[in-house]
Amino acid sequence: MLYIIRHGKTDWNIRHKLQGRTDVPLNDIGRQMARDAHDEYLNVHFDYCFCSPLKRAQETAKILLEGRDVPIITDERLVEMGFGIYEGVENVFNKPECPVRELFFNPAEYEAVGGAESLEELLARTDHFLNDVAFPLVEEDKDVLIVGHGAMNSAIVCLVKHKSVDQLWEEGIENCKLIKLM
Repeated sequence: MLYIIRHGKTDWNIRHKLQGRTDVPLNDIGRQMARDAHDEYLNVHFDYCFCSPLKRAQETAKILLEGRDVPIITDERLVEMGFGIYEGVENVFNKPECPVRELFFNPAEYEAVGGAESLEELLARTDHFLNDVAFPLVEEDKDVLIVGHGAMNSAIVCLVKHKSVDQLWEEGIENCKLIKLM
């Protein structure tokens, strides 16, 4: 089986700030969400956990898997999508002049500027991870958990479910909600 989960909440989530690769830790709400997920998913078996290198994902993985003998393996390909100079911008949805806004409303038309990562780059690196690591383990009947982020997890969903980039946000990747992909 292949599962994904998004990290718990951070102060930037609460303030609706673009986090991207900015290494923002969980807040108390996020830690509690991870503890709740630990209890809720205690009976879901995982052989491996692959995790983003960012603190919020790492901490979520450690809390979620506390007391289990599941290795947590960091992989750079699971880092959140980079938003370049737009990281830290608040309320992007209400700022039509912000180019990153297009990613959320019309992903197929999104153009990365200001040092941001393109959607094509995000899809390529997550596709490499899936083909190099996750899919071979699933083929060996291993249960794989990926602990990541909103955009990165959405890219994985699109790839696994063969969705177009226009459908990037259809799954609605909530904080600390486990999604079984295959």
